[in-house]
Amino acid sequence: MPILEARHVKKQYRSNRVLKGVNLSVEPGTLVGVVGENGSGKSTLLSILAGELKASDGTVSVSGSLGYCPQQPVVNESLTIAEHLAYFKEAYKLRDTQYAEHLVDELHYRKFEHEKAGNLSGGTRQKLNLTLALMHQPAVLLLDEPYQGFDWETYLHFWDIVEELKRSGKAVVVISHLIFEQKKFDRILQLKDGRIGEAQ
Repeated sequence: MPILEARHVKKQYRSNRVLKGVNLSVEPGTLVGVVGENGSGKSTLLSILAGELKASDGTVSVSGSLGYCPQQPVVNESLTIAEHLAYFKEAYKLRDTQYAEHLVDELHYRKFEHEKAGNLSGGTRQKLNLTLALMHQPAVLLLDEPYQGFDWETYLHFWDIVEELKRSGKAVVVISHLIFEQKKFDRILQLKDGRIGEAQ
Protein backbone atom coordinates (compact mmCIF):
# COMPACT_ATOMS: atom_id res chain seq x y z
CA MET A 1 0.00 0.00 0.00
CA PRO A 2 1.25 3.55 -0.72
CA ILE A 3 2.53 5.46 2.28
CA LEU A 4 1.89 8.76 0.48
CA GLU A 5 -0.71 9.27 -2.22
CA ALA A 6 -1.92 12.31 -4.13
CA ARG A 7 -4.97 12.06 -6.37
CA HIS A 8 -5.96 14.61 -9.02
CA VAL A 9 -4.26 17.45 -7.13
CA LYS A 10 -4.86 20.85 -8.71
CA LYS A 11 -3.73 24.32 -7.72
CA GLN A 12 -4.82 27.54 -9.36
CA TYR A 13 -3.99 31.14 -8.57
CA ARG A 14 -6.69 33.18 -10.30
CA SER A 15 -6.18 32.35 -13.99
CA ASN A 16 -2.81 30.63 -13.46
CA ARG A 17 -3.26 26.84 -13.35
CA VAL A 18 -0.05 25.67 -11.68
CA LEU A 19 -1.06 22.03 -11.06
CA LYS A 20 -3.58 20.46 -13.43
CA GLY A 21 -4.29 17.09 -11.83
CA VAL A 22 -1.20 15.54 -10.25
CA ASN A 23 -1.29 11.86 -9.29
CA LEU A 24 1.54 10.55 -7.13
CA SER A 25 1.96 7.28 -5.26
CA VAL A 26 4.96 6.58 -2.99
CA GLU A 27 5.67 3.18 -1.44
CA PRO A 28 7.42 2.53 1.91
CA GLY A 29 11.20 2.16 1.70
CA THR A 30 11.52 4.04 -1.57
CA LEU A 31 13.28 7.19 -2.77
CA VAL A 32 11.30 9.17 -5.33
CA GLY A 33 12.61 12.19 -7.22
CA VAL A 34 10.42 14.84 -8.81
CA VAL A 35 12.26 17.01 -11.29
CA GLY A 36 11.04 20.07 -13.14
CA GLU A 37 12.11 23.44 -14.45
CA ASN A 38 11.98 26.53 -12.24
CA GLY A 39 8.38 27.74 -12.11
CA SER A 40 6.93 24.31 -12.94
CA GLY A 41 5.15 24.09 -9.57
CA LYS A 42 7.51 21.75 -7.70
CA SER A 43 7.56 23.72 -4.44
CA THR A 44 3.80 24.27 -4.69
CA LEU A 45 3.27 20.52 -4.98
CA LEU A 46 5.57 19.80 -2.04
CA SER A 47 3.79 22.40 0.12
CA ILE A 48 0.46 20.73 -0.68
CA LEU A 49 1.86 17.26 0.12
CA ALA A 50 3.16 18.64 3.43
CA GLY A 51 -0.22 20.15 4.30
CA GLU A 52 1.24 23.65 4.34
CA LEU A 53 -0.82 24.77 1.33
CA LYS A 54 -4.40 23.88 0.44
CA ALA A 55 -5.04 22.36 -2.99
CA SER A 56 -7.72 23.84 -5.22
CA ASP A 57 -8.95 20.29 -5.84
CA GLY A 58 -7.88 16.70 -5.22
CA THR A 59 -6.76 14.75 -2.15
CA VAL A 60 -3.54 13.85 -0.33
CA SER A 61 -3.28 10.95 2.12
CA VAL A 62 -0.30 10.02 4.32
CA SER A 63 0.02 6.84 6.39
CA GLY A 64 2.03 7.87 9.43
CA SER A 65 4.00 10.93 10.42
CA LEU A 66 5.46 13.46 8.01
CA GLY A 67 8.74 15.36 7.89
CA TYR A 68 9.10 18.44 5.70
CA CYS A 69 12.33 20.21 4.80
CA PRO A 70 11.59 23.32 2.69
CA GLN A 71 14.18 24.93 0.45
CA GLN A 72 14.63 27.93 2.76
CA PRO A 73 15.53 26.85 6.33
CA VAL A 74 12.76 27.63 8.80
CA VAL A 75 14.68 28.34 11.99
CA ASN A 76 14.54 30.93 14.74
CA GLU A 77 17.63 33.09 14.38
CA SER A 78 17.71 33.95 18.10
CA LEU A 79 17.85 30.30 19.24
CA THR A 80 20.92 28.07 19.34
CA ILE A 81 21.03 24.64 17.73
CA ALA A 82 20.68 23.00 21.16
CA GLU A 83 17.67 25.18 21.94
CA HIS A 84 16.05 24.23 18.63
CA LEU A 85 16.41 20.54 19.46
CA ALA A 86 14.92 21.06 22.93
CA TYR A 87 12.01 23.08 21.51
CA PHE A 88 11.20 20.55 18.78
CA LYS A 89 11.52 17.67 21.27
CA GLU A 90 8.56 19.17 23.12
CA ALA A 91 6.69 20.01 19.90
CA TYR A 92 7.03 16.42 18.66
CA LYS A 93 6.36 15.03 22.17
CA LEU A 94 9.59 13.00 22.10
CA ARG A 95 11.10 11.33 25.15
CA ASP A 96 14.62 12.43 24.20
CA THR A 97 16.72 13.98 21.44
CA GLN A 98 18.88 10.90 20.90
CA TYR A 99 18.16 10.57 17.17
CA ALA A 100 18.58 14.31 16.64
CA GLU A 101 21.96 14.16 18.39
CA HIS A 102 22.92 11.28 16.09
CA LEU A 103 22.08 13.45 13.06
CA VAL A 104 24.08 16.39 14.42
CA ASP A 105 27.11 14.11 14.67
CA GLU A 106 26.41 12.43 11.31
CA LEU A 107 26.26 15.84 9.60
CA HIS A 108 29.30 17.12 11.51
CA TYR A 109 28.06 20.35 13.04
CA ARG A 110 28.33 19.54 16.76
CA LYS A 111 30.85 22.36 17.29
CA PHE A 112 28.12 24.92 16.54
CA GLU A 113 25.50 23.55 18.95
CA HIS A 114 25.63 26.65 21.19
CA GLU A 115 25.69 29.14 18.31
CA LYS A 116 22.55 31.11 17.52
CA ALA A 117 21.02 30.12 14.19
CA GLY A 118 21.36 33.67 12.92
CA ASN A 119 25.16 33.34 13.11
CA LEU A 120 25.33 30.05 11.17
CA SER A 121 26.38 29.65 7.55
CA GLY A 122 23.72 28.76 5.01
CA GLY A 123 24.98 25.19 4.80
CA THR A 124 24.88 24.68 8.59
CA ARG A 125 21.38 26.17 8.75
CA GLN A 126 20.36 23.64 6.11
CA LYS A 127 21.84 20.82 8.23
CA LEU A 128 19.75 22.04 11.17
CA ASN A 129 16.71 22.28 8.92
CA LEU A 130 17.16 18.63 7.88
CA THR A 131 17.72 17.52 11.48
CA LEU A 132 14.50 19.20 12.65
CA ALA A 133 12.54 17.57 9.83
CA LEU A 134 13.93 14.13 10.71
CA MET A 135 14.28 14.08 14.50
CA HIS A 136 10.85 12.51 15.08
CA GLN A 137 11.72 9.76 12.56
CA PRO A 138 8.78 10.39 10.23
CA ALA A 139 7.31 7.74 7.95
CA VAL A 140 7.58 10.14 4.98
CA LEU A 141 10.25 12.79 4.43
CA LEU A 142 9.65 15.58 1.90
CA LEU A 143 12.74 17.48 0.74
CA ASP A 144 12.88 20.62 -1.43
CA GLU A 145 16.33 21.10 -3.06
CA PRO A 146 17.92 19.35 -0.04
CA TYR A 147 21.61 19.54 -0.94
CA GLN A 148 21.72 23.28 -1.53
CA GLY A 149 24.64 24.74 0.44
CA PHE A 150 26.12 21.35 1.43
CA ASP A 151 29.83 20.77 1.08
CA TRP A 152 31.00 17.52 -0.51
CA GLU A 153 31.41 15.64 2.80
CA THR A 154 27.94 16.64 3.97
CA TYR A 155 26.52 15.70 0.58
CA LEU A 156 27.90 12.17 1.00
CA HIS A 157 26.57 11.90 4.56
CA PHE A 158 23.17 13.06 3.32
CA TRP A 159 22.97 10.01 1.05
CA ASP A 160 24.03 7.75 3.92
CA ILE A 161 21.08 9.09 5.95
CA VAL A 162 18.71 8.54 3.01
CA GLU A 163 19.89 4.92 2.72
CA GLU A 164 19.28 4.43 6.47
CA LEU A 165 15.75 5.78 6.05
CA LYS A 166 15.02 3.48 3.13
CA ARG A 167 16.30 0.42 4.99
CA SER A 168 14.00 1.22 7.90
CA GLY A 169 10.97 1.39 5.58
CA LYS A 170 10.68 5.18 5.38
CA ALA A 171 9.76 6.95 2.16
CA VAL A 172 11.71 9.95 0.87
CA VAL A 173 10.55 12.40 -1.80
CA VAL A 174 13.13 14.79 -3.24
CA ILE A 175 12.06 17.72 -5.39
CA SER A 176 14.74 19.46 -7.42
CA HIS A 177 15.34 21.21 -10.72
CA LEU A 178 18.21 18.78 -11.26
CA ILE A 179 18.47 15.23 -9.89
CA PHE A 180 21.93 14.02 -8.96
CA GLU A 181 22.89 10.41 -8.17
CA GLN A 182 20.05 9.11 -10.36
CA LYS A 183 20.94 5.46 -9.69
CA LYS A 184 20.07 5.94 -6.02
CA PHE A 185 16.43 6.72 -6.86
CA ASP A 186 13.73 4.09 -7.17
CA ARG A 187 11.67 6.38 -9.41
CA ILE A 188 12.29 9.75 -11.06
CA LEU A 189 9.22 11.69 -12.17
CA GLN A 190 8.94 14.90 -14.14
CA LEU A 191 6.56 17.75 -13.36
CA LYS A 192 5.74 19.51 -16.60
CA ASP A 193 2.76 21.56 -17.75
CA GLY A 194 1.07 21.00 -14.40
CA ARG A 195 1.16 17.20 -14.55
CA ILE A 196 3.52 14.42 -13.44
CA GLY A 197 4.89 11.64 -15.63
CA GLU A 198 7.90 9.36 -15.78
CA ALA A 199 11.08 11.32 -16.52
CA GLN A 200 12.47 10.81 -19.99
